[in-house]
Amino acid sequence: MAKQKPNKKDKRKKIFLNKVPKKNIKNSFLSNFVISILILFFVISIYSLIGNNKSKEKISISELAGAVKVGKVKNISVKNGDIKATFQNNVVKISKKEESSNITDTLSAYGVTPTELSKVKISINQNSGFFYWLLNLSPILFPILFIAVFIWLMTRQIKGAGMQAFSFGQSRAKLTAPDDQKQKVTFKDVAGCKEAKEELSEIVDFLKNPKKFFEIGARIPKGILLMGAPGTGKTLLARAVAGEAGVAFFSISGSEFVEMFVGVGASRVRDLFQVAKKVAPAIIFMDEIDAVGRVRGGGLGGGNDEREQTLNQILVEMDGFEPTEKVIIMAATNRPDVLDPALLRPGRFDRRVTIDLPDRADREEILKIHSKTKPFAEDVNLAVIAERTPGFSGADLYSLMNEGAILAAREDRKKVSQFDLVRSIEKIMLGPERKSHILSKKEKEITAYHEAGHALVASVLPYADPVHKISIISRGRAAGYTLKLPIEERRLQSKNEFLDDIAMSLGGYVTEKMIFGDLTTGPSNDLQVSTALARDMVTKYGMSENLGPVVLEGREGKVLLGRGMNEKEYSEEVGALIDKEVSKIMKDAHQKAEQIISEHRVLLDIIARRLIEKETIEHGEFESILIANGIQPKRKEEV
Repeated sequence: MAKQKPNKKDKRKKIFLNKVPKKNIKNSFLSNFVISILILFFVISIYSLIGNNKSKEKISISELAGAVKVGKVKNISVKNGDIKATFQNNVVKISKKEESSNITDTLSAYGVTPTELSKVKISINQNSGFFYWLLNLSPILFPILFIAVFIWLMTRQIKGAGMQAFSFGQSRAKLTAPDDQKQKVTFKDVAGCKEAKEELSEIVDFLKNPKKFFEIGARIPKGILLMGAPGTGKTLLARAVAGEAGVAFFSISGSEFVEMFVGVGASRVRDLFQVAKKVAPAIIFMDEIDAVGRVRGGGLGGGNDEREQTLNQILVEMDGFEPTEKVIIMAATNRPDVLDPALLRPGRFDRRVTIDLPDRADREEILKIHSKTKPFAEDVNLAVIAERTPGFSGADLYSLMNEGAILAAREDRKKVSQFDLVRSIEKIMLGPERKSHILSKKEKEITAYHEAGHALVASVLPYADPVHKISIISRGRAAGYTLKLPIEERRLQSKNEFLDDIAMSLGGYVTEKMIFGDLTTGPSNDLQVSTALARDMVTKYGMSENLGPVVLEGREGKVLLGRGMNEKEYSEEVGALIDKEVSKIMKDAHQKAEQIISEHRVLLDIIARRLIEKETIEHGEFESILIANGIQPKRKEEV
């Protein structure tokens, strides 16, 4: 019968089995010492068991001879120098003789006649064989054996430490085999990211059918860089590409390359690429590549530090790829601005895929995926939850669904309700409720007027987002909060929207000053946020009429390129103009908020009293209050 040739799949499977790291058993000195002591006790016990004779009565040879004379002895058994005499009453007694003399001569010397001796049955046994010699040599052999076992255990531990030293430069990448169904992820498991999935589908097609590309002279990009905010699903997309293509997936973080010793990271990079080539087609995924891929020559650690050596080795390995090698490098980062230009040049990470935060439709799809295993009540509407979560990433939405299930389980309910999901939104945005943080009557009044000021200004200003909820229940670090959400998704923000946001932020500050004639520490965060936004308008967005369309402050990443922390890109005169413009924006917003609160003082009192009474005002109730006082709520068709 002809011998069947192994196919490529079998070879790859064999390589996978050889390359999957086995669990190393590390024996510490303490565990080895305990094992050695147990072995010693075991040896002593066996030796004691073998060498310990049953307690029998001992008699002298003369007494034995006297018993033989009077006919009391039934039989005698001789074994080497040991004599075992069985008397007529079946009592066994032990005696000793010289090994060189026989039993007949010994008893004759004590006056036993041949006639008297003939009445006794005498048997002679001679010890021989393995057990005889083992018993005699056991006092010497067992201590030697114990010492040998102890030395072997110690040597094994030292050898393990030595092997660890030799494996120090090996890759720590986690391998997901193509046939691993438990960890397999496909594009069906990734909601949203339509453009990113279309871009990455070419990679899947190349890994499945590379011949189609090679025949036409096309070369698939070696490196794909996934860029996006934290939690947008970069790692999940990389795993989905490997799952769709059915190839090996090596995942490693950039920080796992960096060690205290120079050269270890470069060695791990070489080992990782070598293993990936053996099991090709494969995908190497490097998460947080900015940990090793930052711009070189920044003066941080000199030119020969471990991070730069690791980056150099990555660049060399990517250049060393042949066109036919089916190994794709994927990397993820949320800081593409700090990466070294050599990583981004053509031939390396030249395919860059941007993954944005999900829009309303995408958020609803993500919520559906995360709700597959959760029993919902009849009132759950995921479309409403998607509308109330603008700016949430995929990870935030997963946390939202999980928190909703936790809240339901905490209250001993079997199904998750809409109320649980709404509370989860606020918990993720602001933190858990601080029920133990009880405000005094005066603090409650100040907080109620503060939040009422925010809500009133936001409702009157035309470019501010509508208010969905007001509460004076403490959450996280906030004593109260006003939740406002945009009417519809938007990617761009205008100058008027920024100005109205700043005025809305100052609504609480103005209200405290106007109503109570004093200020508290409550508006401190509002002032920080609004001042930072005003400065960004002047220095980053060119929204200052006096300074014009000039960007005066770069990105924060420039600090990592060797520049000083306090270095400015403008003169002192321009700095004074910036401060003047920021101050003007803040004063205009303050004046706008003060005017609105003065004109609608009655409405402010109504909202504040309702807050003191109920502690929370929802969207529908707040709109009713506005309509009753002559203010029309913002609708989608009006924008």
